[in-house]
Amino acid sequence: MLSLGSNSARIGLTALAAALLASCNGQGAQSGEADPNRAANPDAPQAIADFLDNEIAGMSVLSRAEQEAELNWFAEAAAPYQDMSIRVVSETIATHEYESQVLAPAFTAITGIQITHDLIGEGDVVEKLQTQMQTGENVYDAYVNDSDLIGTHWRYQQVRNLTDWMEGEGADVTSPTLDLDDFIGLPFTTGPDGKLYQLPDQQFANLYWFRYDWFTDPAIMADFEAEYGYPLGVPVNWSAYEDIAEFFTGREIDGVSVYGHMDYGKKDPSLGWRFTDAWLSMAGNGDKGEPNGLPVDEWGIRVNEQSQPVGSCVARGGDTNGPAAVYAIQKYIDWLKAYAPPQAQGMTFSESGPVPSQGQIAQQMFWYTTFTADMVTPGLPVLNEDGTPKWRMAPSPHGVYWEEGQKLGYQDAGAWTLMKSTPTDRAKAAWLYAQFVTSKTVDLKKAHTGLTFIRESTIQDQTFTDRSPMLGGLVEFYRSPARVQWSPTGTNVPDYPRLAQLWWQNIGDAAAGAKTPQEAMDSLCQAQEEVLARLERAGVQGELGPKLNPEEDPQVWFDRPGAPKPALANEDEPPQTIGYDELIRSWTE
Repeated sequence: MLSLGSNSARIGLTALAAALLASCNGQGAQSGEADPNRAANPDAPQAIADFLDNEIAGMSVLSRAEQEAELNWFAEAAAPYQDMSIRVVSETIATHEYESQVLAPAFTAITGIQITHDLIGEGDVVEKLQTQMQTGENVYDAYVNDSDLIGTHWRYQQVRNLTDWMEGEGADVTSPTLDLDDFIGLPFTTGPDGKLYQLPDQQFANLYWFRYDWFTDPAIMADFEAEYGYPLGVPVNWSAYEDIAEFFTGREIDGVSVYGHMDYGKKDPSLGWRFTDAWLSMAGNGDKGEPNGLPVDEWGIRVNEQSQPVGSCVARGGDTNGPAAVYAIQKYIDWLKAYAPPQAQGMTFSESGPVPSQGQIAQQMFWYTTFTADMVTPGLPVLNEDGTPKWRMAPSPHGVYWEEGQKLGYQDAGAWTLMKSTPTDRAKAAWLYAQFVTSKTVDLKKAHTGLTFIRESTIQDQTFTDRSPMLGGLVEFYRSPARVQWSPTGTNVPDYPRLAQLWWQNIGDAAAGAKTPQEAMDSLCQAQEEVLARLERAGVQGELGPKLNPEEDPQVWFDRPGAPKPALANEDEPPQTIGYDELIRSWTE
């Protein structure tokens, strides 16, 4: 997801972090050089003790002795890089605010490496990354950028392959306690060659959000079943979601007129990831496969057996303008106009984000769990007096073209990325910081702060069992088998920055009524193929780049198995719901 920032509550500095920042003031921005003869920072033992006592305070999956051993390793491994000034960058969300404001000064105090962790919009992160790729200038020493760029990184080969890095020149700065097997998002950051290109730092999913208190109110439940003939519950498919949206829209609850749906529709860059973040796959676009459909992914891009993109339009075997994609756009437009607040049509992502917390929305299918921290702010109308949520989150419903085995939603995975153009000693110092902020010592505390899980050990920790009633199903989802059906953009997309910007422009025309959904998706797939063709002609991605199929009669592809699927004669399937509590039991039994 390319974001323009976050409306997440700012994380205040702890007393420890403030003191550490003060201790770093006046040190300047000297780049420094690696000195293999340097001893570990002499202040490290006290800095480690202060950090563990005052910040971690037992909030770790490791024992105190294990925490001290892990942090002592960082101090010793960082010895050659003391006094170096390293700059890293990430988007602005609560997790990265915590890293920048608390963990970065702690790392500096422990290692002697001066870390500047910049926070900017994710679109700006990608722009800086592109600048470094195009110029070779070392803009930043490490980036936390979305794993949506995995196909870009693998094909352009301008980022360090972490698998080889950890075994080769980065071996001396790779933590023995990194424990890659504990990371839940490695399939998202691994290329078709089996190599790891990015290390996950934070993850959040796009799930279904609903007012549990309304859905379990006996009078409301009785009214719904009397009108629709089946129980009110978590919608399993889009037919049920549409019924529920219709039922709640205009209904008065506690003296307030409510809406059955929330979304946004302004023609703005944020409209792009509204769709690239797996909306089409939720409808049933693309092929089966985890973490992404193969050979056709959720963007509708087909690849051949060599993972070369061969088409986006149905005429080349793609599915961007196929019936499932058109159905997805039509439903989006219909629901936005009929069931969301009128002002939603003119809203951007960031403007629409806080609306469900205001208490007038019954359900939202496209809801990022990064908003969880905002949803539990005391005093909100969506919280009970004891602070427990009146809402829950659950797996998203699927469209009529969806089949078992397809991905069902999007998961953002911001991940550490080291550019080849970054000098080796600077990359090593930055890699130490990347491992520090994802280490087992700090990850549990970081996850409680930002609620973006990356480690299995953190998800399963007792502290999250204890906190789960306050988080509305977030913990249950991440502990469930369902989570594997949520994944970021995959490796079929060869140049994410260039292709992603095409989506909001074309789909925005459909949302504004300037084009039909079919016309918009025809235009989008053609625009994507123009980019693929330019990449093919330029040869900049070598044998990994696009190799477009010849155009054929679309029916030729519809007659073949898999995507693109032909249009269904009836796109209205029988609605299906499930009780939320029954759903949770099915995950735990």
